[in-house]
Amino acid sequence: MTILAFTGLLAAGSLLAGFLGALTGLGGGVVIVPLLTLALGVDIHYAVGASLVSVIATSSGAAAAYVREGFTNLRVGMLLEIATTLGALAGAALAAVLAPSVIAVVFGLVLLHSAWVSRQRADPLPDGAAPDPLATRLRLDGSYPSPHGMQRYQVRHVPAGAALMAVAGVLSGLLGIGSGAVKVLAMDRAMRLPFKVSTTTSNFMIGVTAAAGAGVYLWRGYIDPGLAMPVMLGVLAGSLLGARVLAAAPSQHLRLVFTIVIALLGAEMILNGLTGRL
Repeated sequence: MTILAFTGLLAAGSLLAGFLGALTGLGGGVVIVPLLTLALGVDIHYAVGASLVSVIATSSGAAAAYVREGFTNLRVGMLLEIATTLGALAGAALAAVLAPSVIAVVFGLVLLHSAWVSRQRADPLPDGAAPDPLATRLRLDGSYPSPHGMQRYQVRHVPAGAALMAVAGVLSGLLGIGSGAVKVLAMDRAMRLPFKVSTTTSNFMIGVTAAAGAGVYLWRGYIDPGLAMPVMLGVLAGSLLGARVLAAAPSQHLRLVFTIVIALLGAEMILNGLTGRL
């Protein structure tokens, strides 16, 4: 394959990854890493490095649009970013001592678990449930635009959400996925944010998380500009397109896309990790 063909294929795949990342809050890394490692034979450490750079681009491209449209909960995002950034630094350091096959299997297991959890229905809150005292004290409750006007919501279980965000940060630094899969589920399931608010707030957060991990990968020499540049440009264009589609897309359709994408890629990563192809 020529360099031109390789770059074109990389840019096209990155465009799709950015589109899916913006729609689901995943950050694009769940498509970028398998694309580079399984389809193009790139070493997984360099794939993760390029993915982290693309995650920063996704966050920059989609987050600004979501904030402007009123979907993102900025106070929740800034609070949880503390835990997830610390976790990202730990995960990036851990990646240097683990074998590529181990990283691939962990990647796949995380994605399969996220796919399963995303299809489970959350227990509805009881009528007249009291507001969460900590969320009220921190003024985390908010509203988002819906077809029927601004819709109010209340944030729940802040400590549990922060703990899950630390885990998400470790996975981001280790796997280069932006940890959007875990972030979305933490906010959607534990903190009970509406799904569109969860995905948009995830997009706001993943850029900072990825930047923390990318610094460690850059220091270790795992970020190749020739690889990272077309990935970043493709993901940025796809994320801007996805941001335009999200506002009108039904939440149940977003959940279905979320589940199908990460389940297929998770199974593929586990298979290749166990058979030693990575």
